[in-house]
Amino acid sequence: MTFVRRQFLQVAAGAIAPLVLSRIACAQSYPSRPVRIVVGFAPGGPSDILARLMAQWLSERLGRPVVVENRPGASSNIATETVARAAPDGSTLLMISTTNAINATLYDKLSFDFLRDIAPIAVLTREPHVIVVNPSVPAKTIPEFLAYAKANPGKINMGSPGNGTGPHMAGELFKTMTGVDMVHVPYRGAGPAYTDLLGGQVQVMFPGPASSIGYIRAGQLRLLAVTTATRFELLPDVPTVGEFVPGYEASSWFGVGAPTNTPVDVIDTLNKEINAGLASASLKARLADLGGTVLPGSPADFGKLIAEETEKWAKVIRAANIKPD
Repeated sequence: MTFVRRQFLQVAAGAIAPLVLSRIACAQSYPSRPVRIVVGFAPGGPSDILARLMAQWLSERLGRPVVVENRPGASSNIATETVARAAPDGSTLLMISTTNAINATLYDKLSFDFLRDIAPIAVLTREPHVIVVNPSVPAKTIPEFLAYAKANPGKINMGSPGNGTGPHMAGELFKTMTGVDMVHVPYRGAGPAYTDLLGGQVQVMFPGPASSIGYIRAGQLRLLAVTTATRFELLPDVPTVGEFVPGYEASSWFGVGAPTNTPVDVIDTLNKEINAGLASASLKARLADLGGTVLPGSPADFGKLIAEETEKWAKVIRAANIKPD
C-alpha cells in the first residue's frame, strides 16, 4: 500500500468514525425527551383513537412519555404545518391519513409541501368505505344500483361529510368509473349527512363501516358493497365494488410521519416499534375492533403508498373540479 493511499484511508476512516458514532449515539439516546403525536382532528375520531393507542404502545416501548396533541382545523392542514415546521429530532410526529394525500391537490395554496416536508415512518391500518343506500332505493346489489342510477340521471343525491372528505372522494371515483350521474350534497360533518340519508333527502353515501354498521343492522340503511380491493374481514359476505367495477378501490388509511430530515436511525427505531405493535395480539385486536386491517411495512413502503394515493386522488379532484368547503 502506497503512503498516499494509506494516508487517504486513515483520513477517510477518521472522518467516517464520528458519523457512525453519532448515528449509534442517536439511536441509543432516542428519545431523550417526551414525544408528541400531533393529530389534525378533534378527540374521538379515527385518527385520534389510533394515535392514542399507538402513543400508549410507544410510551411502553421507548421508555418516555408519548402524548397526543389535537390541533384540529383546515382539514388537518394546521397540524401538518405544525409538524412540518417542527425540529426534525423525532420529538414531534404527525398522525397521517388519506386526508393528507387528498389535501395536497385539493388546496391550491399551502405553506408546506406534504410530500416534501413530511417523512413517512410507518403505516398503521387501512379500512374500507361502504356503499349504503336509503331503503327507498330499489337496489340490493351494485349492478342493480348502477341500472337504477343510469335510469334516473341526476335524480340520486349522494351525501358526504364535506367536500374533499374520504366518503366524497370514494363517491366521485365511483361516478368517474361508472359514468353514473349523481348529485353530490356536502354537509358539515357526518351527523347531518346521516340525518338526511335516513330521512331520504339523500339516497346514497360512502361512509366508514364503524359509523354505519348500527344503521345497517337496524334495517335503516341497506349495505351494497365495500370499497377495498379485497373483501373486508369483518363483513366477509359483502362483495367489493371491484367485483362489478374492475379496478375500483377506495379506502382510508392511517400512519405516522415526522418532519423531513429527521435522522434515519430515529425513523428506523420508530418504524421497528410501531411494526412490533401491529404484530402484537392485543393491539392488533384493538385495531380490528375499530374496523382496520393492519399494514406493517418499511418507511419506503409507506412513502410509496402516500405517493400513489396522492396521484390517484389528484386525478379525481381535477376531473370533478372539486374545491374545498
